[in-house]
Amino acid sequence: KMIFDQFWYEGEVSILFADTNLGKSILAVQIGNSISKGMPIKGFKSETTKQKVLYFDFELTDKQFQNRYSINFENSYSFDDDFLRVQINPETTSNSSLSEEELIIKSLEETIIKTNAKIIIIDNLTYLKNETEKARNASPLMKLLRALKNKYDLSILILAHTPKRDQSKPLSKNDLQGSKMIINFCDSCFAIGESQKDSKLRYLKQIKVRQSEFKFDTNNVALCQIDKPLNFLGFEFLDFSSEREHLKE
Repeated sequence: KMIFDQFWYEGEVSILFADTNLGKSILAVQIGNSISKGMPIKGFKSETTKQKVLYFDFELTDKQFQNRYSINFENSYSFDDDFLRVQINPETTSNSSLSEEELIIKSLEETIIKTNAKIIIIDNLTYLKNETEKARNASPLMKLLRALKNKYDLSILILAHTPKRDQSKPLSKNDLQGSKMIINFCDSCFAIGESQKDSKLRYLKQIKVRQSEFKFDTNNVALCQIDKPLNFLGFEFLDFSSEREHLKE
């Protein structure tokens, strides 16, 4: 079943990547929120039922998160009880012989068992592995995540960065940091691009597909703008467009 249109299906390890400050976390929280409330994001299909979502947030502090989902830190947005935002406790130390990555994966697993959640969003891959751009470092991590997926029948969305890229070229799998190995281990992959016509516009494009066909390809990207009508910052679907129109001349 579709979780987020044809970008991410149930049972998939999917990767969402983009350059810094293009709204990866904004879109990921919006996807998680829509699943926890059982309501699709306007303009995008969803076939999955309302259920628990574990959102591992290694990016934002509580205050930064509150700022995005409130009006000047007041009138906070009401998230569903099924949306569980999880953070690492920085004061937790361990005398374990495990590496930091293995400890994080272990605590991910413990949280999954405790909550019995099937939808997992990890924001982001760089926190789990500081050297993800080095393929040999990325592959054991992706193997661990795939093993978790198979063991607990999960659907996992992982956020990742793209290094500085040529804005005149279409988004491709080569833009994902550590792309060659990481792309092999995921079932699907999609990206956010910035429109060079208007800095407020973003477009979503499928990069790798396993379950279906390419719907959001270079000739048919989903054009959106980031908007905050009240106390929820999110992507608003505008139209379908050609990627070429939004690249640098």
